[in-house]
Amino acid sequence: MNLSDHIMSQLRGMADANYAAFQRKLLPNVAPERIVGVRTPVLRAMAQELWRTEQAEAFMALLPHPTFEENQLHAFAIAEIRDFAACLSATERLLPHVDNWATCDQLLPRCFAQHTAELLPAVEHWIAHNHEYTVRFGMGMLLKHYLDAHFEPRLLKLVAQVRRDEYYIRMMQAWYFAEALAKQPIAALPYIEQHRLAPWTHNKAIQKATESRRIGAEMKQRLRLMRV
Repeated sequence: MNLSDHIMSQLRGMADANYAAFQRKLLPNVAPERIVGVRTPVLRAMAQELWRTEQAEAFMALLPHPTFEENQLHAFAIAEIRDFAACLSATERLLPHVDNWATCDQLLPRCFAQHTAELLPAVEHWIAHNHEYTVRFGMGMLLKHYLDAHFEPRLLKLVAQVRRDEYYIRMMQAWYFAEALAKQPIAALPYIEQHRLAPWTHNKAIQKATESRRIGAEMKQRLRLMRV
């Protein structure tokens, strides 16, 4: 049995038909037959075990993967890479094959938190990319790593100037600005006051911000009055 068949045999042995049906509703743009139905904690544990073997590198070379779960397994294995250059390279090899919001948002390399300066040029490249989930991933990295100690006001503009119609890009833009309003309100609020986002994204950012427990009642009321 080759490595790909071995991995698939393991996944099918851990599949839950009810969970597969649930996942298919959450991931409407993934072909139903590509969703096996393995729960995330199981995949994370499997990735950690795989990473301790000599087969990890061979598995990550098997792109594109036929199933959603294999993409998830690949993303979770990347999180185990400690060397920044190797982790960045592995991330960039996987990104063109990411085809859904779940894999995109759960691709969270741990070592990136310690290398924010080196990571930023890659993030800027991702946000300017043609591929929908590469753009979303870049914005997600800004949300995760650059709204606290490593915040730079110019990064707000980097996200705001993206004009794309894809739903999952617009949702990440809105999520990013809602988080920015909570963490960096002085810098972020002018983007709402001056309507510097597309109308749908503007309203969705306000909605998400007004649902946040980290934003005060006065600010929430102010934001509600700015809906378009």
